[in-house]
Amino acid sequence: MENSTDKIDRILAQWRRERPDLDVTQMGVIGRMGRLRNLLMIELDRVFKQHDLNGASFDVLATLRRSGPPYALSPSQLIEWTMVTSGTMTNRLDKLEEAGLITRQRNPEDGRGFVVALTAHGFELIDAAVTNHVANQHRLLEGLSSDEMEQLDGLLRKWLMAVSGQTGSDK
Repeated sequence: MENSTDKIDRILAQWRRERPDLDVTQMGVIGRMGRLRNLLMIELDRVFKQHDLNGASFDVLATLRRSGPPYALSPSQLIEWTMVTSGTMTNRLDKLEEAGLITRQRNPEDGRGFVVALTAHGFELIDAAVTNHVANQHRLLEGLSSDEMEQLDGLLRKWLMAVSGQTGSDK
């Protein structure tokens, strides 16, 4: 591990000086996670914009693409996988349908509801976007070795499961 310091180290030093009665170690971890999230979202959005997408539209299209043939899901399945409200999903689907990236079709299983399916254009667009997205993720993590990435992934999974359990949320 490097012995370099960052802005968060300096903030923690100030808190330790001012409030030596508090253990502010966790503040550093959460502060760095927040800063990383902000930086990562900027970099991820940059790639989405290259495909005229945003994070929300990418999420829906990627969910449909990874579902496999026929690349169609019910709105309730999309809501479950993307973890948004039905109103939010309806808004996303309206925009994607208007852009010609998805269609709403009668559900062949029950005929009452409908399924959301990728159009040929939507399929091509999300395939290109996912390719660039994965390359971008590799670039963003190139400062870590394979072992460090595996260790970080395991620690983040453990932490996410612990926090999800505390909040009663699987988001």
